Amino acid sequence: MKYLQLITVLSSCILMLSTHNFKSQTQKTSEPELKTLFEKGEKLNSENFTGTVYLKMLTINDKENPLTVGNVTFEAGARTNWHLHPAGQILLVTDGTGYYQEKGQPKKIVRKGDVIKCLPNVEHWHGASVDSDFSHLAISNNDKGSVVWLLPVSDEVYHK
Repeated sequence: MKYLQLITVLSSCILMLSTHNFKSQTQKTSEPELKTLFEKGEKLNSENFTGTVYLKMLTINDKENPLTVGNVTFEAGARTNWHLHPAGQILLVTDGTGYYQEKGQPKKIVRKGDVIKCLPNVEHWHGASVDSDFSHLAISNNDKGSVVWLLPVSDEVYHK
């Protein structure tokens, strides 16, 4: 239960911070605003994704805290393969427009500020929309095992 409370507080703080202007007092107002809340990270080279995806791990689980938090950024059209998490996962959308779909359910459009609760062992995929980059924080607990990767999401399913 305390992890759920931690995630709720973290989500509220992130959403509050993402709506603020992060300009120093010495910056001119004509300069562009900071566009991302967290660093984009390194480009992933993995068969578990279609398109260009970046990952920046923010926390790694250890004996004191079983949660991992990663900032995942998808370029427009990029997506995960179908997959599941034995202990579930929470996605906090921080930027852009994306898609989330559970097996057998319609695809949902998700936007900055949305919170997605991926239930344990439910097959799903997520990624950017056709015309927008998409970023989210992925919060996972690997105590019951790590992610189980499945087949790629077909273009037919992605565009449906």
